[in-house]
Amino acid sequence: MSMFDAAAAAVLVSMFLVLVRAFRGPTVFDRILAINSFGTLTVLLIAVHGYLAGRPEFLDLALVYALINFVGTIAVTRFMQFQRFGSRYVGDEHHGDI
Repeated sequence: MSMFDAAAAAVLVSMFLVLVRAFRGPTVFDRILAINSFGTLTVLLIAVHGYLAGRPEFLDLALVYALINFVGTIAVTRFMQFQRFGSRYVGDEHHGDI
């Protein structure tokens, strides 16, 4: 068992623990943080697997997944804060005027 196999095993154990936190988390924000951590650990797992398989193009996939994870976390957090994805103004008096 190489060092990278041990790293992949440690990442899988961490992913399991983060999933437990996502299901148990007392607040919504704990769950959002756990899902974000799960996405980050998935990026790590993709990168380690790419190294183990000798496929460096997996790093490109890991970077794309990291960007999607980041944008998704921002979108969900914004939705939880404003309860919608549109403008932050409640009234109709602001229509994007500059």
